[in-house]
Amino acid sequence: MQLPLQITFRGMPHSDSLDAHVRRRADKLDRLYPRLTSCRVVVEVSHRHRQGKKYRVSIDMTVPRAELAVSHAPQDERTLEDAHAAVDQAFDEAERKLEDWAHRIRGEIKSRNIPPVGRITKLFGDRGFGFLQTEDGREIYFHRNSVVHGSFDRLEPGTPVRYAEELGDEGAQASTVEVVGR
Repeated sequence: MQLPLQITFRGMPHSDSLDAHVRRRADKLDRLYPRLTSCRVVVEVSHRHRQGKKYRVSIDMTVPRAELAVSHAPQDERTLEDAHAAVDQAFDEAERKLEDWAHRIRGEIKSRNIPPVGRITKLFGDRGFGFLQTEDGREIYFHRNSVVHGSFDRLEPGTPVRYAEELGDEGAQASTVEVVGR
């Protein structure tokens, strides 16, 4: 069965080359997690005076019992003008999310663990990261790409969030951060 795929280009004309690239990457997602039921990809460009084109790629994947979202706007100046690189970075993140989801489902079976709640303590918006405080008082790093629904720019110190904790290169970090009540 072929994965239902919707590709939308915003602020730019349709590109056969980019369309084919997105389809190849989506096929890889389907092979990685065959229970994927749909995938919507939006590639958009914004033209900023003196900054050139900036590409943003959003991917919404539907799996049984959930929807997984990735929104990626590359921070690396070298990739800002390359739509294919932006697509690759977004799909790399989507693959990680699907793998995390598959591991969670395999381990979860019948138990439903509710993610812990923390509060945002520090934000470094210009650098794309922040810290949250856990209920037991620890401070955990998170990156803007870990914030679901693309809501990093709406966070402020004190905002309550649910998060998933994992071990990163330099200790504990939040792999998924979601504003409570959203």
